[in-house]
Amino acid sequence: MSDVITQAVTALNAKMDGGFDGLAKFVVEDEGAIMIDRDGARAGDEPAEVTLTASRDTFEGILNGDQNPTAAFMTGKLSIDGDMGKAMQLAAVLG
Repeated sequence: MSDVITQAVTALNAKMDGGFDGLAKFVVEDEGAIMIDRDGARAGDEPAEVTLTASRDTFEGILNGDQNPTAAFMTGKLSIDGDMGKAMQLAAVLG
């Protein structure tokens, strides 16, 4: 597991107040994947209701609040595969 994923898991768990009602996967290109569910965030790569994929820079921007997730999606920096409703719920949890 990369240091980026380890640090992201820690940051996501600190940022989220509790878990996420569903199962989401965030793929950070060339680094790995993070699973987010009722228990919070953890490193992992398994099937999910929604998968979000972005570069390391875009992911870090979303995580630290410099990049709006909706804007990232609209400009092609963030791709979403699966349940768009869950993606929107996740954006609200992370915001």
